[in-house]
Amino acid sequence: MKKLSVIPSELIETRILLIRGQKVMLDRDLAELYGVETKQLNRQVKRNIDRFPGEFMFQLTANEKNELVTNWHRFNSLKHSASLPYAFTEHGAIMLASVLNSQRAVEASIYVVRAFVRLREVLASHKELAQKIEDLETKFDGHDEQIKDIIEAINQLLLPPEKPKRQIGFLVKEPKQKYSSRKK
Repeated sequence: MKKLSVIPSELIETRILLIRGQKVMLDRDLAELYGVETKQLNRQVKRNIDRFPGEFMFQLTANEKNELVTNWHRFNSLKHSASLPYAFTEHGAIMLASVLNSQRAVEASIYVVRAFVRLREVLASHKELAQKIEDLETKFDGHDEQIKDIIEAINQLLLPPEKPKRQIGFLVKEPKQKYSSRKK
């Protein structure tokens, strides 16, 4: 069996799907990574079914399979398949490596776990960012009018000063007379 070459984590991350609100990988993708046929992988799962509780794996429904085929070009081969694929969570993918008991499966499972962890970190950072944006929106809700007023005031200050208008007509300049407040 050939040695596992480095698998780009981006490749694995593209194989992680969100089904039933869980991040999962399908049996066919894991079989490819672990270097076995999908049939062999599913056979080992059935032999060790007690190691795969519901939170580790589940079988897709016909509707879920049809949705995958409809939305993802790479699943066209499932279109006419009579069997429904299995979906494995992160824990299920790790358990698969131990059940398959091959060096390649163990090595590939490390990459799979790293991909799940990286995806979890990315999602967590997006949630934090979304929360911060929501906090800012809440904090500044109702300040729109005040901000408009401030911008309008700034724009008024940026306008060039108005030149004084000239008066029409003649100006007569008279000599100034001194007035005193003393009585004579």
